[in-house]
Amino acid sequence: MSISVVIAYHSGYGHTARQARAVASGAASVPGVTAALHDISALDDVLWQALTDAEAIIFGTPTYMGSQSAVFQAFAEASGSVWAQQGWRDKIAAGFTTSAGVNGDKLNTLSSLAVFAAQHGMHWVSLGLPPGWLYSTVGDVEDLNRLGGFLGAMAQAPSDAGPDDAPGTADLRTAEHLGRRVARVAVELRHGRLVGAA
Repeated sequence: MSISVVIAYHSGYGHTARQARAVASGAASVPGVTAALHDISALDDVLWQALTDAEAIIFGTPTYMGSQSAVFQAFAEASGSVWAQQGWRDKIAAGFTTSAGVNGDKLNTLSSLAVFAAQHGMHWVSLGLPPGWLYSTVGDVEDLNRLGGFLGAMAQAPSDAGPDDAPGTADLRTAEHLGRRVARVAVELRHGRLVGAA
């Protein structure tokens, strides 16, 4: 039985959707894992069932005005009935975000996603990468984790760049790394639970 990783995201202009596809690609590259993209702007039964069945949920949202989008917040609030039943307890969680600015207060968004996951009793998986482009003589703008985030995957999409052009390659490779890392943790947790049950 394959392990389900769901990427639950909102994308206002297509940039975060591009990042979400990279996350899904990374997760799907791990043997035994299936990755599914779900746009949380449609709060339907298909979405809620996919989240119920998932062993890992990776949340994604653009950063607008220093926080998650209103659409993502509506999804978070709509999950109250799931919270009341602790329906996502002990699932794996992680997060990613995109903003136009290099900084853009993306850390605040990732912190909000981590708190959201914690309220649901989930296990948060960090990015697990040192910052890229850390020294003037080593590395460059194409390094993994070039934006220096730790809590989740960050990406930049300049306001005048369409979703066909941004986020760039380094940020997409960082997103792939996050998806792969979450999928591997999900595999390890599944195996650990099976051993524990035996």
